[in-house]
Amino acid sequence: MFNLNLLPGAISEILASVAESRRITKADRFGLMAAVLDESLPEEERWALDRVLRSLVKGRIQVVDDLSVAM
Repeated sequence: MFNLNLLPGAISEILASVAESRRITKADRFGLMAAVLDESLPEEERWALDRVLRSLVKGRIQVVDDLSVAM
């Protein structure tokens, strides 16, 4: 098994970026994948992550192949 160490505040930053741009990048997807696998993720962040995933399923967020969103 492998050990995941997320940077403090990284998930909040990703969620804020996705909410603002309505786009999810490759880097965002990898960060969120790591968050999903993190069993110690706080419940509030897990709920926010679930909201992003529902928005993806409903087509409200565009999946892009960019490494990051240039603003």
